[in-house]
Amino acid sequence: MSGKRDKGSAGNPWVAKPGPEQDTDEQEEQLPPSPWDLEVPPPPSPWGDGGTPGAGPGAGPGPGSGPATQTSSAWGDKVGPPSLRRPPPEKKRPSSPPLLIPIGAGLLVVALVAVVLVALSGGDKKADPGRSPSPPPATPTAPQSSYQPPPNALPVGFGVSLVPVQGWAVVTWEKSGKQVAIFPPGTKPAPDAAARTFFWVRQKQNVTANAYLLGIVEGEVDKEIAQLGNVRNLPCPKDVLVECVAIDYSSSFKAADGTESKIKGWVEVYRRKDNVVTALDFRTMADFAPKAEADAATMKKSVIDSL
Repeated sequence: MSGKRDKGSAGNPWVAKPGPEQDTDEQEEQLPPSPWDLEVPPPPSPWGDGGTPGAGPGAGPGPGSGPATQTSSAWGDKVGPPSLRRPPPEKKRPSSPPLLIPIGAGLLVVALVAVVLVALSGGDKKADPGRSPSPPPATPTAPQSSYQPPPNALPVGFGVSLVPVQGWAVVTWEKSGKQVAIFPPGTKPAPDAAARTFFWVRQKQNVTANAYLLGIVEGEVDKEIAQLGNVRNLPCPKDVLVECVAIDYSSSFKAADGTESKIKGWVEVYRRKDNVVTALDFRTMADFAPKAEADAATMKKSVIDSL
C-alpha cells in the first residue's frame, strides 16, 4: 500500500455527495436565501419624474413605493425608503380656548370696577344696606302769620292783603293782584280814565325779587322820558322774607292836548321763603305827590304786616 491518496476515488469530505433521490437543484434550494440576491426597487422620486412611473407626492401604495417588507435590514424590519421631503412643522395648539380670553378680560374689568366703587364709598361695612335714602328737602313754606286783616282788607293772594285808605277806589277791571287809585274830581273811574295816583299790589312765584322789580319798572316808564335810580337792597322787615329790593324813578310824558305831565314813582319787591314774591307799585302825578305818598306809606304797612 502506498501513503498517497487516490485523487479519483477520494472525495471531498466537506462536499456532500448527491444521493439517488437528490439532485443539484434541490440541494441549492435548501440553502438559505441571501439578502443580496433580492432585487430592491428604487425609491420614488420626490419631483414626480424619474424612478418608478406614477410614484410621486400623494401617490398611493404601488410597486416600489412601500417599505421593503421582503428583506431583512440591519436597521430593523420593514424599513421604507428614505424621503427627501422635509416633514411639515407640527402646529402648536393654543394653551386655552380662544373664547375664554374675552370672558376672562370682562371678569377682570368687572372686578376692577367693583374695587374702585368700594374705595370711593369708603368701604363702610357697618352701613345698614336696608336703610332707605333720605327724601329730598321739600319746598320751604312760609310760617303761619298771626296777622288778622280788618274787614275792609282786599285779599291779594297767598295770605297777603291790602287795606285801602279812604278815598282810594278799587280798580275792578284790573285782574292781576289788587289796585286802588284816585281819579281827578268829576272823572268817573274807567279803564280809559287817567288816574292821579295808584297803588298796585301783585304777586308772582319762583322768580327773584330783583328780576320782578326790573320787569315792572320797564313797563311803567315805557314810551316815557324816565330817570331811574339804582336798585337798592332793603332791610327785610320780617324773618319770613329772604330778599327785599326797591327802586325810585321819575318820568314825564305829553298828553294828547300837548300838556306835559311829570310823574314820580317807586317799586318795592319782597320775596318770602316759600318763593312767593310780592311787588308794591306806586305811581303819582308830581303835583299830587304829598297826599299820595302819605297814603301809600299807610297801605304799604298793611301789606307788609300780612306777609
